[in-house]
Amino acid sequence: MLKSKKAEVIAELTTAFADTTAVVICDYKGLTVSDLESLRTSAKAKDTSVQVVKNSLAAIALKNADMSGIEIKNTNIFIWSNDVISASKVAADFAKSNEKFVIKAGYLDKEPADKAKIEAFAKLPGRDELLGMLAATWMAPITNMAVGIDALRKKLEEEA
Repeated sequence: MLKSKKAEVIAELTTAFADTTAVVICDYKGLTVSDLESLRTSAKAKDTSVQVVKNSLAAIALKNADMSGIEIKNTNIFIWSNDVISASKVAADFAKSNEKFVIKAGYLDKEPADKAKIEAFAKLPGRDELLGMLAATWMAPITNMAVGIDALRKKLEEEA
């Protein structure tokens, strides 16, 4: 790779990592191209980016984005997103379906995170699920009142 191309990749990754809240580093050794394509497809559906990057370039980009504390070695694929839960879920869900895909570590809110922490975030409900729960909570009193009024109407109709 030419030096100018390396500088371009580092600049792109630095910008991407600096603008995100989550970066998950995983080992993909042994996966087929179709497996990686299915990972990219599922990540794209959750507005998450996936890229295989040379370790030295990724280390420089992470350092430039003020993320340090994790040693990057062996084969790695990087998954990043503005939503901590989305990036964690993409990695954890894919790891469940593929034994060769292993979550190593990552950065959540610019802080180093181990595999256990990433998997814990993956178990949390996503933004849409939380909004649904909130809407259901707000609608519960109104729903209960409507059911009560309907029961009162039926009782009054039976008495009349």
